[in-house]
Amino acid sequence: MAKNIFSTNYTLGILGGGQLGKMMLYTTRKFDIRTKVLDPSPDAPGQFGANEFAVGSLQDYDTVMAFAADCDTVCIEIEAVNVQALRDLRAQGKKVHPNPDSLELIQDKTKQKQFYADHHIPTSRFEMVADKSAFEEARDRWPIPFVWKAATGGYDGFGVVVCRSENDVQNIPDAPGMLEAFVDFELEVSVIVARNESGEVKIFPVADQEFHPTANQVEYVLCPSVLSEEMQHKAEEIAIKTAEAYDICGLLAVELFVTADGEILVNEVAPRPHNSGHHTIEACYTSQFEQHIRAVLDLPLGSTELKAAGVMANLVGGEGYNGDVVYEGYDELLGEPGVNIHIYGKAQTRPFRKMGHVTVIAKDRDEARKRAEWAKNSILVKSKQS
Repeated sequence: MAKNIFSTNYTLGILGGGQLGKMMLYTTRKFDIRTKVLDPSPDAPGQFGANEFAVGSLQDYDTVMAFAADCDTVCIEIEAVNVQALRDLRAQGKKVHPNPDSLELIQDKTKQKQFYADHHIPTSRFEMVADKSAFEEARDRWPIPFVWKAATGGYDGFGVVVCRSENDVQNIPDAPGMLEAFVDFELEVSVIVARNESGEVKIFPVADQEFHPTANQVEYVLCPSVLSEEMQHKAEEIAIKTAEAYDICGLLAVELFVTADGEILVNEVAPRPHNSGHHTIEACYTSQFEQHIRAVLDLPLGSTELKAAGVMANLVGGEGYNGDVVYEGYDELLGEPGVNIHIYGKAQTRPFRKMGHVTVIAKDRDEARKRAEWAKNSILVKSKQS
């Protein structure tokens, strides 16, 4: 395991300075680990917690290589980075996580899906389509309902078209993607797996996810899960198998569908801290962000045990608001025990953009869920000119 990295010149490079990078820096500051952050935006939230902050493209080969020249370990907080640069940095002897070959597969949702089929990891039926004409040719094999996903570039509900009617089908763009079977799931859950170079593996407790009815993005994350112990164990085994197949060092968040007949299917993965693990900051002995730092630096992994039930609610830009952000209504929440507000530091808001989150911890999950909804509805994310 790594030694002598606290209060030294040992440098961790983080590609991406969004809210995930910002929250990773909570741990590096606590341990006094030297960090550099690269992000294309000069207003990135991660600029303040790093020892060094650089503005530049994460997808430009030369920029990534120059940024990482004096880093000992390099990790990511977003998948859209130059994979060839990561491969070449590894060839130079630097530690790079996640595995660049696996990251390249994960970047493309069609390759990601094929990976599950090739490794006998349970997932829904799918078919790749190169463009709109290929999609039209495949239509007779895909009666409504079905799901279309873009091969690359999708996030937070973007790049996904859930086709429940012919009107929905008209929204499918002329782009590479895939058709997926519409899974009539009873529950969508997340399992976050942590692995370090020494082979230690730990998992966070299974968390349930509730999605916004129209935005197609996570609205609430609830832990502990309502699944039976047997079903939770099954989900954990699938997540560990997936992380091992990808040869992940760091975190792998595995999102899964649970069907009425007890089937568990992998939907998508993310090789980094994930929205479905934000509750761990207050609800677990070790947060997902600290665990990720520990894992990529080959430090002993921390306890993932729950201290309390936790429910996280995303704070997103209000509909109809665009521009310089203003937050209203949080005063009352600051005096409430168990209510924890996280503001990401993004300067601009737009409808449904993730701007922060609130986590409520309590002895009882139902009570935490009720109070999380109240807290979410108490804060309005708007813009100055509105």
